[in-house]
Amino acid sequence: MMLFLAEEGAQNPLIPDTAELIVGLLCFFIVFGFLGKKLLPNIQKTLEERHDAIEGGLERAAEAQAEATRTLEEYKAQLAEARHEAARITEQAREQGAVIIKEMREEGQRQREAIIAAGHAQIEADRRQVTVTLRQEVGRIATDLAGKLVGESLEDNARQSRTIDRFLDGLDESAATAEAAR
Repeated sequence: MMLFLAEEGAQNPLIPDTAELIVGLLCFFIVFGFLGKKLLPNIQKTLEERHDAIEGGLERAAEAQAEATRTLEEYKAQLAEARHEAARITEQAREQGAVIIKEMREEGQRQREAIIAAGHAQIEADRRQVTVTLRQEVGRIATDLAGKLVGESLEDNARQSRTIDRFLDGLDESAATAEAAR
């Protein structure tokens, strides 16, 4: 082997032989052509699909984000409207409650006044009845007493009635004078 190297002389190991260089270039162009025709379009297609998927995904994400923002704003608006409606209903309920309370107070006041008026009327009727009964009883007692004092019977109804009325009218005047004096 050494002989072979010696015969060739000083050949540079970095520079290949011309035949090897031609075969290597031919193989390189065949592989490069194969890669350029078959593999590179598939790689390019895959890269474009990925690019579209990424860009489309970003666009879809942006659209979804915008849609979510719109939906959120709509929900916020609906919530604000619902709160406003609830406040309005609450205020109406308060107003209706105040009206009902006022009506109930007025009705209670009317009933109280009616009860008081009925009580006064009943008291007045009872007072009249007691007065009539008392007049009759006082008249009977006064007639009996006068009969015992005079010594004769005062059975005459007309005379008895006039005597009793005069006596009671005198008592009423005395009571009125005493009342006015106070």
